[in-house]
Amino acid sequence: MRKRLSAITGNINIIKKWGDFDPFISGICYDSRQTSPGDLFFATSGIHTDGHLYIDKAIEKEAAAVVLSKPIERYREDIIYLQVENPRFDLSPVSAAFYEYPSTKLPLIGVTGTDGKSTTVSLIHQLLSKSGFKAGFLSTVEYSTGGTAGKNPYRQSTPEAPDVQSILKEMVDSGCTYGVIEATSHGLSRITNRLGDVQFAAGVFTNVTHEHLEFHGTLEQYRQDKANLFRSLDEVPDAFGVVNLDDPNVDIFINATSRKVLSYSLSSSEATFLAEEIESDPEGSSFAIREGSVTHRCRIPLPGTVNIENTLAALLVVRGILKTRLEDLLPLLSGLKLPRGRMKKIQEGQNFHIFVDFAHTPGSYEKIFPMMRDLTTGRLIVLFGSAGERDTAKRAIQGKIASEYADVIILADEDPRGEEPKAILKDIASGTKRMVQGKDLFLITDRREAITHAFSIARQGDMVLLLGKGHESSIIYKDGPVPWNEIEVATECLREILSRETDR
Repeated sequence: MRKRLSAITGNINIIKKWGDFDPFISGICYDSRQTSPGDLFFATSGIHTDGHLYIDKAIEKEAAAVVLSKPIERYREDIIYLQVENPRFDLSPVSAAFYEYPSTKLPLIGVTGTDGKSTTVSLIHQLLSKSGFKAGFLSTVEYSTGGTAGKNPYRQSTPEAPDVQSILKEMVDSGCTYGVIEATSHGLSRITNRLGDVQFAAGVFTNVTHEHLEFHGTLEQYRQDKANLFRSLDEVPDAFGVVNLDDPNVDIFINATSRKVLSYSLSSSEATFLAEEIESDPEGSSFAIREGSVTHRCRIPLPGTVNIENTLAALLVVRGILKTRLEDLLPLLSGLKLPRGRMKKIQEGQNFHIFVDFAHTPGSYEKIFPMMRDLTTGRLIVLFGSAGERDTAKRAIQGKIASEYADVIILADEDPRGEEPKAILKDIASGTKRMVQGKDLFLITDRREAITHAFSIARQGDMVLLLGKGHESSIIYKDGPVPWNEIEVATECLREILSRETDR
C-alpha cells in the first residue's frame, strides 16, 4: 500500500513545510527502530524520550518524510519535513487516511471501563461468531482480524493510532462483518488521540474505579476521557450505548451522548436487562434475565457475578447490533469461554482451589473478593502486587480491600519497573491494618517463591487466588522485562509440591 504524502496529510494543520515534492508513503511510523523504507516518521514526545532525537535514525532507515513540532539543526533536501503543533495528535487522522478509514466500513463496538473490558470484548466476539458472523477483535489479551486469535503483541490494550487503523484495515480486507475493540482511557484521551479517528457503532461502559491517575491526573479527568467513547457515538447514525446501571458514574456516560442507551443491572428494575435469582458456584452461574415483564432462565459456564454483568453487556450489544431476539442468543451461552488469564482454574489433583485472574484494581477487587469469599468453604489465600511507576495511591486501597476478605495475604512482584520492589509491597501492606506480617501477611518479592509459599500453606477446601498477571508474558523490572507465564509457573510449582508429598 502506498499513498502520496499530500493525500494523507490534507486533514491536519501544517504550520511549515520543508521541501516541495510529494513522495509516496508506504507506512506510518512513530518508532525509529521500526522504520521501513518509504515511511512517514512522526517525532512524538513521550514520558521517557523525545522522538525528535531519533529523526536522523529514521532517515537512515529511509523514511521518506518527517512530521515534527519544533525546528531541528539540519534539513535534508531529499526529505520532506512537516511542522505541526502536536505530532502525536496528528498521528491519528493521518493513519486513518493512510488505511482508508476502515472503521467506516464495518460496524465497530468499543468497550470501556476500568474492569471487565477484555472479557466483555471476548464474549461479544464469541456471540457474534456463534451467530454466524465473521468478526475481528482487539483486547489486552489477544486479537484476531477474522481468523485464528493470536496474542496481543503490544504492551498497550489500545495500541497507537497506526496500529489500531492497520488492524481495522485487516479486519475489513479479510471480510469481517463486525469488529470489537477495547477502548481504554489512554486510547480515548485527547492527549494520545489513539482512537480520535475511529467510528463506533456501539459503546459499552462497564465501570469506573481508582486507576491510571498517574496519567489522567484526577478521577474526574479519567471519567471524562472514558466518556469520549460515548460522545463519539453521536457521529454515527443508529449508534447506541450499553451501560452498567449499578455503577455510580453511569450518568456521565448516559449524558455524554444523544444516542439511545441500554442498561444492565444486578439490582435495578429500571435496567433493560436485570439479572436476578442468581446462583453461583466455582464452575459457573445460573440466573434469570428480566426484561420488563418477561423472564428468561439461563446458565453460563463462567464463575462469579462479575461475569454475569459481562454477559449481560455482551447480550445487549449483540442483540442491538444484529437486531435479533434475545431468545436466539441464549442457547449460545453454554459455549462461552473466558479469555486467557481470566478466572483460570488450575487443577492437578490438589484438594484446594486455585484461580489465576488479571484483577489488579480496587474496583476489580471489590467484585472478585466477595464473590470468591462466598464460594470458599475454607480459607481465602490471595497473592498479588501492584505496578511500579503507576498509580501509587491505589496500593494501600488494594491492601485494605484484600484484608477485609482474605484470611492470608501474600504480596509479590507484579511489574516493579524502576521502583524498589519491597517498597511497593510495603505500600500495599500499609492498608492491611489487621494483618500481622509473618502470620497472615507475607511480603515475598520473588513471585515464583511467593506462589510456592501460597500452595504450601493451602489446606483442603481453601481457595488460592493469584491476581494481577493473568495473561501477561513478563514481569517488568528496572533492567527490562523478564519472561513470565502465571498459569505455567503456578502449574509447575503445584506439581513440584504434589510430587514431594507423593514421595513422602
